Amino acid sequence: MAKQNKIINRELSWLAFNHRVLQEAADPSVPLVERMRFLGIFSNNQDEFFKVRVASVKRMKEFEPDAKKIIGGKPKKILKKIQERVISQGKEFDKIYKDIVSELEKENIYIINESQLNKNQQHFVNHYFHENVLPALSPIMLHHIDSFPELKDQTIYFAIKLTSREPEITDEYALIEIPSKELPRFIVLPEKEDRKYIILLDDVIRTCLKDVFLIFNFDQFEAFTIKITRDAELDIDNDLTKSFLEKISKSVKKRKKGQAVRFVYDSTIPDDLLRFITSNLDFDESDNLIPGSRYHNFKDFINFPNIGNELLEYKKLFPASHPRINTGQSILDQIAVGDFLLYCPYHNFTQFINLLRESAMDPNVTSIMITLYRVARISKVINALINAAQNGKDVTVVIELQARFDEESNIYWSRKLEEVGAKVIFGVPGFKIHSKLILITKKEESKQVLYGCIGTGNFHEGTAGVYSDIFLFTADPRITQEIRKVFKFIENPVKPIMYKHLIVSPVYARRRLNALINSEIKNAREGKKAYMILKLNSLVDKDMINQLYKANKAGVKITLLIRGVCSLIPGIPGMSENIEAFSIVGRYLEHSRVLIFCNNNDELYYISSADWMIRNLDHRIEVTSPVYDPKLKHELRKIIDLQLSDNVKTRIINHTQDNQYKRSVSGKKINSQIELYHLISRKQL
Repeated sequence: MAKQNKIINRELSWLAFNHRVLQEAADPSVPLVERMRFLGIFSNNQDEFFKVRVASVKRMKEFEPDAKKIIGGKPKKILKKIQERVISQGKEFDKIYKDIVSELEKENIYIINESQLNKNQQHFVNHYFHENVLPALSPIMLHHIDSFPELKDQTIYFAIKLTSREPEITDEYALIEIPSKELPRFIVLPEKEDRKYIILLDDVIRTCLKDVFLIFNFDQFEAFTIKITRDAELDIDNDLTKSFLEKISKSVKKRKKGQAVRFVYDSTIPDDLLRFITSNLDFDESDNLIPGSRYHNFKDFINFPNIGNELLEYKKLFPASHPRINTGQSILDQIAVGDFLLYCPYHNFTQFINLLRESAMDPNVTSIMITLYRVARISKVINALINAAQNGKDVTVVIELQARFDEESNIYWSRKLEEVGAKVIFGVPGFKIHSKLILITKKEESKQVLYGCIGTGNFHEGTAGVYSDIFLFTADPRITQEIRKVFKFIENPVKPIMYKHLIVSPVYARRRLNALINSEIKNAREGKKAYMILKLNSLVDKDMINQLYKANKAGVKITLLIRGVCSLIPGIPGMSENIEAFSIVGRYLEHSRVLIFCNNNDELYYISSADWMIRNLDHRIEVTSPVYDPKLKHELRKIIDLQLSDNVKTRIINHTQDNQYKRSVSGKKINSQIELYHLISRKQL
């Protein structure tokens, strides 16, 4: 096989992943309101894709020879393929939306527009508009201004054409920002004969457009939704007089006016109005002009309300308490007894916050060190750290200011922490700190004892209810001493540090991972059993993929569980016939990274914060931790085996990227996420 066919382009693989999200919206076994919310997730994902990945490809057009090596193709060609697939998925999206709307009507729930209002509803909408919406509108008459307004990123607008039957009155164009950040996108209307109704904010405005422009002599008002997506890359200046905090703050503000990478519009918009807008925005055919449907910013549908019965949503699953963490017992004492793993969202993340709260109050705890990449907007984690500092603990918080889309929140919390005397470190120059670490130091008798936590995901109580992540709690000095080394390196990155147990990016990770793969290759060549099971969010790094291809040729059996982007092509004779790849997309977002190596029948287990991407292995500080306890190894194996048996939410990753479902021959359905919830809630794991 030709070299260029050994790797699937990252952007096209990502579109295949997002299609799996769209499949959830189409799946009739998913509750109706949840299906609508999956449309919102799909749309939100696509927005971020354009802001980050498409923006990167567009920037590479200026460096085409080098770009081809980096992204595996000519940028213009890839952008064209992206546009084709996005438009194709958009058509599928529209069909699914219509199907869901029809299914909701069978449940006596109606999403109606301005033309479908009865007299009572019309009165309600008029009142709501004048009381709540009209004061929030700021129309711009486009023929009466010197320059076209700067459209905000990820904001929906109405492009409006105003016309009159009177021939002497010239047509006019106007622009209105839809105030969906200030007002609910979905307005529940009065019921009629047990029928329930929802109207979108967009259509409330459409209903009353005449009132918006009443000072003019127009008698026809047509409104068409448009949206612009801008490059999300931060442009950090080199002013040496500014702190890193100041530079990031300034860059976040500048991002809102970044280069446009996509323009989405209602496909029914009149040609003259579309030409007027695109010409004023200096768009051409290469600028990802995407015709769409009547509504945009579908990400708001993540919060689509359920005004019907409870069966229209997922059944509420309450997270379980960990069997090792009992009310009235010290969590630090439980960690001292032996390692344990917290599996979120199946276990309650509150138990992690309780660890911080206990440490903040324990008079024998002297210090707390933590890395934070993303935190909740109202963060109990931060509150516990503030409490620890107020209680006289030495609190060191490594907070990543360049966590994309969370910069403003992280800036806010870093200042709050500094106010109470916590030591705040803004990372290492040139590297994002993506590792998830805690180190707690406690005086016990005449010595200091270290307690640690290593996670695959963020210390974030919001995502902990949706993302599946694993947190290792340990007092094993083999691990905790090396966690301390990581913090020492972050504080003083000039001095190199060696690690025996942890696999730490950058510098060491690639070498250590290659050694683990090479060991399997060696065993396979010697006729010994050899296999790897790798559960990751993304597998993109070409060198690591080529290592896996090399292992395949040696006879190593490789099983991949890749939730998102997979640039490796499995199942190709002579290249990857010993490699299987699967993706689970379901109720929870699979986020944990787990690595299992046969190791001549003495299995090695690792959990990690890192995906196998260039950025994670070479440009971020990441930590992959061994799991030594035999009981915990058994737990991890049980979970991975359960996921590999999933035949409800698993898709097969192949060269066609057509997202075929993995189905059972026996007919028994296994949804691994639900089965895992039952195992943990019954304390069987």
